[in-house]
Amino acid sequence: MATLESTTRTRADRHGTDLPDDLLAAMAAMPADDRRRPALRERTIVAWLPLAHHLARRYSGRGVPNEDLAQTAVVGLLKAVDHFDPSRGVDFTGYAIPTIIGEIKRYFRDRTWAVRVPRRLQELRLTITEANSTLTHTLGRSPTVADIASYLDVSEETVLEGLEGARAYRSTSLSTPTGADGTLELGDTLGVTDHDFELVELRVALGPALATLPERERRILTLRFHGNLTQAQIAEQVGVSQMHVSRLITRALATLRHHLSDDRA
Repeated sequence: MATLESTTRTRADRHGTDLPDDLLAAMAAMPADDRRRPALRERTIVAWLPLAHHLARRYSGRGVPNEDLAQTAVVGLLKAVDHFDPSRGVDFTGYAIPTIIGEIKRYFRDRTWAVRVPRRLQELRLTITEANSTLTHTLGRSPTVADIASYLDVSEETVLEGLEGARAYRSTSLSTPTGADGTLELGDTLGVTDHDFELVELRVALGPALATLPERERRILTLRFHGNLTQAQIAEQVGVSQMHVSRLITRALATLRHHLSDDRA
């Protein structure tokens, strides 16, 4: 980070502008209600933008647009500038760096997960990702679960849990082509609720329910719904009036509904 500060200072000297640290000191000495403060704050933020952009680039290539990372880093810089207190004896970079990185990590944690998972798993994923990168460089190969667990001083089950939770980080569109020839979409391979199952259950339960009806009512229902006869035609075959056929059908259907509802309950 010293290199970054040196570069910032060199540019400031070259252009005859105030150094970033001098701007921060001037802000600290200026009353909060001073009219010059907003302009000085803006100059201070611009002077420290290289630090924010440098930290944002460290997190590039993780599925987030670089513009979003840069904006998030600037938000962290704004917070650092507004809350920095030089009287505490801490350099601004020592305060700003964790503030900006914290804002970036919070962005990854809160905005980039396809499925909401517990914060513990979100933070565990970031820790495993950083460990994986470090161990890959150190070992010269992809680390195993045991390697990561040993490096982080956690159990292998914890690492596996973090890797499993990381699957929720990105989602796949249901329109993604799949299959050998790519003619199917991912959504085509997913199961859906088959409403015919409900009809199968009703048909299975219908037989015992029909058996509870008197023979004449069973015959009338068969002629009406299986033979597709009109009530007048049924009345002729059964030897009763059409009005009586209508009453018998209504009564028989009510009885069937009662039996079927009891069976399903």
